[in-house]
Amino acid sequence: MGISSENRIWLRRLFGEGVWFDEPMHRHTSFHIGGPADALVMPHDSTSLRELVEGCGTKGIPYFILGKGTNLLVKDKGIRGIVILLKKCLNKITVSEIPGGACRVSAMAGVNLQRLCRFAIKKGLAGLNFAMGIPGSVGGAIAMNAGTADGAMGDVLESLDVLFPSGKNERLLRDRLFFSYRHFSIQSEVKAVEKAKPVILEGHFLLTSSDSELLKEDAEKKMKQRKATQPMDQHSPGCVFKNPEPGLSAGKLIDEAGLKGFRIGDAEISTRHGNYIINRGSAKAADVLELMQKIEDKVYEQHRVKLEPEIIFAGE
Repeated sequence: MGISSENRIWLRRLFGEGVWFDEPMHRHTSFHIGGPADALVMPHDSTSLRELVEGCGTKGIPYFILGKGTNLLVKDKGIRGIVILLKKCLNKITVSEIPGGACRVSAMAGVNLQRLCRFAIKKGLAGLNFAMGIPGSVGGAIAMNAGTADGAMGDVLESLDVLFPSGKNERLLRDRLFFSYRHFSIQSEVKAVEKAKPVILEGHFLLTSSDSELLKEDAEKKMKQRKATQPMDQHSPGCVFKNPEPGLSAGKLIDEAGLKGFRIGDAEISTRHGNYIINRGSAKAADVLELMQKIEDKVYEQHRVKLEPEIIFAGE
């Protein structure tokens, strides 16, 4: 589709140097893979973000929200429409006490999830240590209900601020937020025209008072375990497949299928953790997709278990 000259002028007027056309997405993903986006825009505040989203709705331009670029595979032909980077305009954390000894921590969608975890530890607030080492932004973590065996985002999220394509802002309370394994959805009460997927702006988390030093020790233990078992120092999106059921690990099934180290092009199944695919340097999305199909086929052949992707696919 591309971006018309008229819409390019519109974007330049709104964002000046904060817009890039035909921007290679491999520069913006943890996988270091992906073809060009028609346009990549970094709004400088919430007002310009609202104007951009509302303008896209009016002009019929598709948009894709990008946080840290983790848990994502952008395909080789890239993304049509506008990619919106939130890390500049939605990057604040605030805290307030509430009756009963708890605290409400509010984190905007562009905040690095690890920054939020460290903030909670420093303030002596428990509830987020499960997320230590999980890559990505707060918005992305909410959208995927990121978590571990120790907990998930939906366990501590009290409410959520969102922006609909119409430009309408809304705070969604917990009874309208639905979480399941690596999934999140909302019950919308807005008009049908506004039922397109909203932009997550800010999450409000209920945390409890604890000892900061104990939280820090627990976090360090979790990080040590992650570094020992996961390829955190290599280009990867994170876990590629969902665990098929509680207690049944996708990584273990892949290990037992003898696939560790198997490689297509520069896409390789990690020798450290079977549920990670790493980019050895110049992997293409096509290599990753072929490798994922190989994993699915081999695991099904050996275990009669069908694996489902955990990573998000974008583009064409």
